[in-house]
This record gives sequence, structure tokens and C-alpha cells, in this order.
Amino acid sequence: MIAFLRTAGVLAVSLLLSACLVTPGKFESTLDIRADRSFSFTYKGEILASDIGKGLGSPPSNDDPIGGTPPKEQPSKLHTALQPKEQPKAEERFDGKEDKNDEQQMQAIAAALSREKGFRSARYMGNHRFEIDYAISGRLTHAFLFPFNSDAQIVLPFVAVELRGDDRVRMKAPGYSNGYDKSQNPMGGSGGDDAAKALDGTFTLTTNAEIVSQNQEDGAQDTPQGKQIVWKVTPLTSEAPAATLRVKP
Repeated sequence: MIAFLRTAGVLAVSLLLSACLVTPGKFESTLDIRADRSFSFTYKGEILASDIGKGLGSPPSNDDPIGGTPPKEQPSKLHTALQPKEQPKAEERFDGKEDKNDEQQMQAIAAALSREKGFRSARYMGNHRFEIDYAISGRLTHAFLFPFNSDAQIVLPFVAVELRGDDRVRMKAPGYSNGYDKSQNPMGGSGGDDAAKALDGTFTLTTNAEIVSQNQEDGAQDTPQGKQIVWKVTPLTSEAPAATLRVKP
């Protein structure tokens, strides 16, 4: 599990260090949790990176937003359609033009991710948009976050699984909603609003464990693999998918 957390952290180290926000675009994601605590997780689709900042992999400093200076006063080499350096007209925001240094850095990130366990592929598509195919399995002896990075002081995991007591597991997917606390978004509200508009995906939880609670109004459906809950994620999704399961101690 430690190896799993390290692998999940690779995405955040590359995308979140000195960054503001990474969010899903179009995606399909699945989480399978067995009563014996074995699990598998997949994410296939887009990840959007907004204002990655001045450095790639450089440690936080007094010149960085997380060092105390208000983000809007920070110069940044990387500005995306989600947070343009200057406010272009709407039709100019996705014109496909990109600074060459930006593109090289983004491609280097994709290449690094492709070499890591779990990433079956990671391709940079331009405009700070990555196409990710990620799949990994393990055992829930520790909490699981995807993605996660504490150095950037910004924690917006797409999916978080926590152990609750001896026999319960709580899953919540704050990244698969637009209801995150925008006060935690150093870009300000507009970047978060644009990121929310890009949400378009499906998240499926499958389990043979007892479902203690869940927040999908259609409830769980029976399948050969066990109970299945499907959340459709759109810009109107304000409540993060969540469920609590009872597993073996």
C-alpha cells in the first residue's frame, strides 16, 4: 500500500508542486472494494492542469504562492485557458497556441508519468490537458488518495478512501464534483468555475461488502461482481460521490 500511495503521489508531485489546481475533464473512473479489503482503482480520461507555476519540481519558496504572497501577484510562466495571463476573448482561449517551453515541460511530465507504476499511458494533448490511463490494485491497510501532494498545501484529491475503525471504509470523491471549497483555490473563483464546466464523467463503485451508506439517489444495483453504484459527474454535480462500507476486520 505504501508503494501505491507513492505511485499515486507521482501525479501530484509532477502536477501539483508549485501548482494551483488539477481537475478532471472527460473521464471514466472505477473503484472496486472487496469485503476482504482488496481493491482496484482506475482513471481513464483527461486531467486539466491550471497554472502549474514557475518551477517544475522546485521546492516552495517565498516567491511561490504557497510561500505567503497572494497568488494574483505571482508571475507565472504557465498560463492556461483556465487561467489566462491576460483575459482574452472567449473564442481565443482555446486557439491551440502554446509557449514552446510550456509544451516541453508538459511533455516531460507525461513522459515521466508513463514510466511509473499504474500509469498505462500518459499523453500530453496541449493546452495543459493530459490524457491519462491509470490502473492499480492493492489492499486497504492504509488510506488511499488519488492524486495527493502535501508540499503544495493544496489537497483536492479526486478520490479518497479512509479506514474508519476496525471494520469500515469510507470513500469520498471530492474531485468528481464542483462543490469543493473555492476559497482553497489560489487561482480565484474564475479558474475553478471554468474547471467545473469541464466536468464530464462517470464514477463506478463496485463492492461485495455491506454498504452502510451512500449518496446516489438511485441506490446500488445488483451485478455478478456485487453491488454497484454509478455516479454521473457533470458541471451540475455539487455533492461529491460518497459511500461507507463494512469490511472484514
